Amino acid sequence: MVPVSERTDQVTSTEADAEGDPAANPETEATETDGGTTSEAGAGTTTEARVEAELEPETGADGPSDRPAVETGAGSIAHALEGAGVEHVFGVQGGAIMPVYDGLYDSALTHVTMAHEQGAAHAADAYGQVTGTPGVCMATSGPGATNLVTGIADADMDSDPLLALTGQVPTSFVGNDAFQETDTVGVTRPITKANYFADDSETVGDTVGEAFALAEAGRQGPTLVDLPKDVSVGETDHEPDSPELPQYYEVPEEADAAAVEEAARALASAEQPLILSGGGVTKGEASPELRDFATEHGIPVVTTMPGIGTFPEDHDLCLSWAGMHGTGYANMAISHTDCLLAVGTRFDDRLTGGIETFAPDAEVIHVDVDPAEISKNIHADHPLVGDAGAVLDQLAGAMGDAFDAEDSSSEAYAAWRERCTEWKAEYPMDYPTPDDAPLKPQFVVEAMCEACPEDTIVTSGVGQHQMWASQYWTFRHPRTWISSHGLGTMGYGLPSAIGAKVAAPDREVVCFDGDGSFLMTSQGLSVAVRENLDITVVVLNNEAIGMVRQWQDAFFERRRMASEYPWLPDFAKLAEAFGAKGLTLQEYDDVADTLQEAREYDGPAVVDAHIDPAENVYPMVASGGDNAQFALSEDQL
Repeated sequence: MVPVSERTDQVTSTEADAEGDPAANPETEATETDGGTTSEAGAGTTTEARVEAELEPETGADGPSDRPAVETGAGSIAHALEGAGVEHVFGVQGGAIMPVYDGLYDSALTHVTMAHEQGAAHAADAYGQVTGTPGVCMATSGPGATNLVTGIADADMDSDPLLALTGQVPTSFVGNDAFQETDTVGVTRPITKANYFADDSETVGDTVGEAFALAEAGRQGPTLVDLPKDVSVGETDHEPDSPELPQYYEVPEEADAAAVEEAARALASAEQPLILSGGGVTKGEASPELRDFATEHGIPVVTTMPGIGTFPEDHDLCLSWAGMHGTGYANMAISHTDCLLAVGTRFDDRLTGGIETFAPDAEVIHVDVDPAEISKNIHADHPLVGDAGAVLDQLAGAMGDAFDAEDSSSEAYAAWRERCTEWKAEYPMDYPTPDDAPLKPQFVVEAMCEACPEDTIVTSGVGQHQMWASQYWTFRHPRTWISSHGLGTMGYGLPSAIGAKVAAPDREVVCFDGDGSFLMTSQGLSVAVRENLDITVVVLNNEAIGMVRQWQDAFFERRRMASEYPWLPDFAKLAEAFGAKGLTLQEYDDVADTLQEAREYDGPAVVDAHIDPAENVYPMVASGGDNAQFALSEDQL
């Protein structure tokens, strides 16, 4: 095992030997089969093999294992994944990864062959967000591995649990510019929580297990194991242990008790407290604790965009999400609070705007499992390092004594709650729908939300459509909003919908995409059709990269360079060509029936919704601006 890089929330670390021993792993010939990959257990089982498997006696859960004995490094990898509880793998076959796929052939794992490696990474990313455990993606060496990079970087920016397995040329060829050789470990070092170059068939299974464990521990994130072909085909009978964290890795649980008491007193003495709920609340399964704390003390809640769903948006205390395109009332609350309890957020620039104007009068309490995030962007007056749920429980337990010490109670927050309610009325999220104007995207989003169950999973690409989806859908539960936040990856929507549906086959999945984003990964429709995934894609089609066009109009004197897309295909016909259901939507009167037809179709459906090409996203805070100075129209920018 060679851990090449580790970028984690660990307390202590040790240096690892990065030198492999090629001589100890002579290249051997891989056994090829004529079986392709399918979505069934046993990725690529031939008819004869299936018949033989059916004739074999079954064993119960408590009986002897019916898994084949480990004979190669690839077999050890398959055992490690099964031991980690992995059920689905997303990937694309190729030369250097072929032995690993062969190791999956007789495994219980279900492989989903994607149409592009980037899609495999995004699908695995979404799978991990929905389930809370790492999604797994696979690709071959060279271009296969580099095609995963965008998805890995996306998971890194959003702290999503992901394990990437990449094929590599034999160790004796490494460094010789062999066919499809790329320094995958070097390329991915800055965008992984930890990555490994596997150099031994005997230990490769344990390496994969450790990478899986690291991906989901503490502050979650992507890990990668690079698998040279000779290591995968090399002989071994070692069955890997259950996934284990390295001994040096420690995850903080509870925050310092004295610091918690001081933070509780800051809240108790405040008149205008506010909770900021970030994506870490979802990752830490801390939504129940946050809801209990907010409702117990009547403290208004604002979320970050990754934190959407951590607090029910139909609750009286919820002010929705803040930042560049957040609600006016959320940004007003942040700008006027005197005590900000921020949980599981890294205070990125799309949230804060200008650092000097963000929550300028607030005493800041920052709860995070990763100490590296404390005071990185916004100074924390009360740093609380620990698990989000555990720290919120600590705060809840300390509030009684804190109120006594400050001779106060949560009744002191009543005037502040009323002020937040007034901001809701002053800056409503409404929009005109004149009969003589093109279809408004907000109307389409709201109509779909009203038609769908409240536990529907919503995915999106990146752009104006992403903002409208997050602004006008009412989210009530965590893990129902799946999007690309930190990296802002166009094309994320469709493959993430595939991953979400595989993770939650009994729940409805809706993808809001833009025409520019959908065009980048529309080949994923072939996967959705083959797997018969019942997902609905709504393309909010304005024949442009809308957010770029909006910025060009606002800040570049309407010089629309390379942002308008008048040459787009008919997306409904494109969907039909892939074997999906294709529908076109242009009129208000057709919205309800068209969306219902798409939802009722048993399989993937695409609605090409032609929306007002002049519609823009508001509110909007200019980049680096003051959140309290949000614009409601272009002339206010």
